[in-house]
Amino acid sequence: MEASVSAAVNVSMLAMSVIFTVLIILIFTIKALVKLIPYEAPPAPPARKVSASSPPEQDDQVAAITASLAAHIGKRPDEFRIVNIQSR
Repeated sequence: MEASVSAAVNVSMLAMSVIFTVLIILIFTIKALVKLIPYEAPPAPPARKVSASSPPEQDDQVAAITASLAAHIGKRPDEFRIVNIQSR
């Protein structure tokens, strides 16, 4: 029984040493690559032109108001159109 326990310990130690050796090699490889090829941030995308019609939040609000008004009136939402919403 002692031979199998010592063999198991030897195999475990060998496996751990191989794993840590590979990890150390990976660490130094990554450090070398960082020094040789530094990170460059991608260029900023060009600024989008903002449309002056209506912001996306207002579109969501118009859709919600249209749906609730259609349910209240008893008509389909495509039978009428909300043109202007004023907040007070």
